[in-house]
Amino acid sequence: MKQARISVDDDGVEPQVCVIELGGTVGDIESMPFIEAFRQFQFKVKRENFCNIHVSLIPQPNTTGEQKTKPTQNSVRELRGLGLSPDLIMCRCSTPLETAVKEKISMFCHVEPTQVICVHDVPSVYRVPLLLENQGVVSYFCQRLNLPIEMRPRKMLTKWKEMADRSDRLLEHVSIALVGKYTKLSDSYTSVIKALEHSALAINHKLEVKYIDSADLETTTLQDEPVKYHEAWQKLCSAHGVLVPGGFGVRGTEGKMMAINWARKQNKPFLGVCLGMQLAVCEFARNVLGWEDANSTEFNPESKHPVVIDMPEHNPGQMGGTMRLGKRRTIFKSTSSVLRKLYGDVEYVEERHRHRFEVNPELKHHFVKKGLQFVGQDVEGERMEVIELEDHCYFVGVQYHPEFTSRPIKPSPPYFGFLLASAGKLQSYLAKGCRLSPRDTYSDRSGSSSPEADISELKFPSL
Repeated sequence: MKQARISVDDDGVEPQVCVIELGGTVGDIESMPFIEAFRQFQFKVKRENFCNIHVSLIPQPNTTGEQKTKPTQNSVRELRGLGLSPDLIMCRCSTPLETAVKEKISMFCHVEPTQVICVHDVPSVYRVPLLLENQGVVSYFCQRLNLPIEMRPRKMLTKWKEMADRSDRLLEHVSIALVGKYTKLSDSYTSVIKALEHSALAINHKLEVKYIDSADLETTTLQDEPVKYHEAWQKLCSAHGVLVPGGFGVRGTEGKMMAINWARKQNKPFLGVCLGMQLAVCEFARNVLGWEDANSTEFNPESKHPVVIDMPEHNPGQMGGTMRLGKRRTIFKSTSSVLRKLYGDVEYVEERHRHRFEVNPELKHHFVKKGLQFVGQDVEGERMEVIELEDHCYFVGVQYHPEFTSRPIKPSPPYFGFLLASAGKLQSYLAKGCRLSPRDTYSDRSGSSSPEADISELKFPSL
């Protein structure tokens, strides 16, 4: 209850609605304590403050094409037997729910037909809110929970529809090579992929992500599996931009540095996030400064040139509780920084962190002399937060995780700049004072998605 009252943004206002998701399947032994907690909770807060939404799959076998309601009937019966009765039944199905099927679910699951919501497959995830709105979900919540929401045409929804329409008719493509070590499961990088999608959508391009296992780029793979090695390099070389996300552990780090080296030498747009930034510093130290053994102490504690070192905020010398977590302030030290312009020419930004190691501040001057600028630092000036390479189309590394604050109509500036550079539009965007062309801008009639009017033109607001 205490957590539910904490403001979700910087306005300090207590939230009016708390959404709690309980995953798994009704009847699972793992979820039984939580279902019992829900059952007791509904009496504690009273019925007018508790709305139960049950998500259920409607199978549709290819052999018959008939939508089956029996799994939903069984799961609702099981749920009601445990003391919870669903107010809304969200039916996940491949095609729109037939009227007869909807009425059958209504009859045997003890709900009105209007409380059976069809959530069928749609071209993009941005269509889902529109799908729910068309079926009166917001109106139901207002009536069921007595929410003080004016039921008038909402500008945000108009803007969202325009964005969803845009996502369905994209013609130009931009391909990004994502060089990581967890590429077998794309969900590992969900936040990164979504941040890329938001930015690609903002510039009217369809995103193509090329997943590359960084270990496949290493010379050991050339000896053991040459086909895999050449396929990985072919993917990298054919991409419009290179992204190296965060990660832990030594495996694959050499391959990531090879990809960074290629992007730097070929003048390809590069974005390094967290570990990606640290490895960019290591690569620069090895191949520009000539420090062949330059490395992070995370991977080689005996390195003579420890360019990345352990700088814990808490509990030094211990592994537990040493990560630098949460929102921290980054101060821009240069007025000509590309990233500063992308953020709206602000003096500082506040972004979320999740790391333990930092660029060694004692070696900073060696990099600056050779053109690798540390344009963003923490408040004390001890921790390097943002790197930019001079005379490069877009070579940026950030110690924080900007993908955590990216939103569909308000993309993250580092990712946005990266996509602009990959599509060959960054210089014209900067020349126009960080404004998109009319073709790429959301229409003014759709209004703004937030109090800052300039977001309606995808121009990043000042802090």
